[in-house]
Amino acid sequence: MAVAMSSTCPGLYCGRMMFNGSVEGDCGVCPRGERSNLQKVCERCTESPELYDWLYLGFMAMLPLVLHWFFIEWYSGKKSSSALLQHITAMLECSVSAVVTLLVTEPVGMLSIRSCRVQMLSDWYTMLYNPSPDYINTLHCTQEAVYPLYTIVLIYYAFCLVLMMLLRPLLVKKIACGLGKSDRFKSIYAALYFFPILTVLQAVGGGLLYYAFPYIILVLSLVTLAVYMSASEIQSFKNLVAKKKRLVVLFSHWLLHAYGIISISRLDKLEQDLPLLALVPGPALFYIATAKFTEPSRILSEGGNGH
Repeated sequence: MAVAMSSTCPGLYCGRMMFNGSVEGDCGVCPRGERSNLQKVCERCTESPELYDWLYLGFMAMLPLVLHWFFIEWYSGKKSSSALLQHITAMLECSVSAVVTLLVTEPVGMLSIRSCRVQMLSDWYTMLYNPSPDYINTLHCTQEAVYPLYTIVLIYYAFCLVLMMLLRPLLVKKIACGLGKSDRFKSIYAALYFFPILTVLQAVGGGLLYYAFPYIILVLSLVTLAVYMSASEIQSFKNLVAKKKRLVVLFSHWLLHAYGIISISRLDKLEQDLPLLALVPGPALFYIATAKFTEPSRILSEGGNGH
């Protein structure tokens, strides 16, 4: 009888609470860490995140680190020896923040999390699905149906910001002697801009990013690799191995390519999906093989000869 009553709950995410094996109370929002099941009863989330969920969290965790590295490199200058230490510090900040975030998320004190399974895009935007049974009064059932994938990213960004403000200014002040006073802290100022942007991005577009991030990784890593190789005038393997930094950039992009491919395939069928990783070096090899044919000076000279 209780189940029959509970099935009258309107909306996608409203449910009734269960006490001592019986469903009680009015329809409403489920407590944090729970979501309504098919019988419209609030049920505790006890599942572990899937591989795809972890890959999504990894992508959101990588964003501030990559942006840190980009702005450190951008503002450090070619002669500055402080860039490497700042890169390492940024990685340490993000790594510690990730570990602390996992430890404070249920189950507290463990490097694992319990989660609700993501079923559809609307799970990320429950505030848009509050029902109005009588078309006058709205029943507010806004909750984190994708617990904890929505809030864990925001908590991680908060820890990243706090650790950066504690560690980086002291480090930069001591080691960035080669830079002017105004340039020393520019990478930190940049972070004070991009962290609010990332927070809004997660808050507004978290659900869209969840489904699109594998393709975003692939496209951006391909574009940035092509731009870097073009800007560095890499047209042969000899140019590529001339500097260690170029190899570091290349292997970093290869890791991103592989991350994107794994995220798309989800490794459901290992024997079919693993061979796809052989495509990782493809774009770089294709660029080097075709760069000499698209050299602007050569095209201009051949055009001139043609006239």
